[in-house]
Amino acid sequence: MTIFHFFNCAILTFGPHAVYYSATPLSEYDTIGTSIKSAVVYLVTALVKLVCLATFLKVSESDSFDPYQELLKALIGFIDVAGLYFALTQLTHRNISQNHKFQAVGLGWAFADSVLHRLAPLWVGARGLEFTWDYILQGLEANANLVLSISLAALGSLIWLRKNKPKSLIPIIYACAGIVATMPSITSYLKLALGWHFPKVVGFELFTSLVMAFISWQLFAACQRPSN
Repeated sequence: MTIFHFFNCAILTFGPHAVYYSATPLSEYDTIGTSIKSAVVYLVTALVKLVCLATFLKVSESDSFDPYQELLKALIGFIDVAGLYFALTQLTHRNISQNHKFQAVGLGWAFADSVLHRLAPLWVGARGLEFTWDYILQGLEANANLVLSISLAALGSLIWLRKNKPKSLIPIIYACAGIVATMPSITSYLKLALGWHFPKVVGFELFTSLVMAFISWQLFAACQRPSN
């Protein structure tokens, strides 16, 4: 039963990444190399973030919300944006369109995040004797992160790669990218300051990811229309 629960949680956590790759044109254009490169960039970015967090943040003795500490975390979190910029603009990609490039980069980014932050807790905890919903919720959280990562990659693609975008949409694109990039700080505020429990936070992440995916899709479609 414990192994069965572990595999169920693992499929819920990592399965959507494989489904997204195989169900979209990414598999037809063989973009796995781009996803692997972006995953490596994510791992390097995570290492840089870890060093910065260990250097500039003090160890908190309580679980209370500290605005100064959370602001530092949010600023350090923008290292992810720098890593995503590098993955989108500096890595060599096969001859794939901008549509497929940001999807492949976002997919590799989200998969590396899930492996780094969820594989070990899943392996240790989901095989326990006592059933818990926590690892199912972590799987749902990984799905929300997949959608948010692809949305952020789409917005980053519009910011850094799309030159002829409508000027009226530029502030909206930057605002949406800022919201997605600061989602870890937003969820931290909900948990520590407002006292939200994990299921409620995951529900918020799922809802927000769907909303941001819809907005990103609309913005991307609007920027692709020929200007009059």
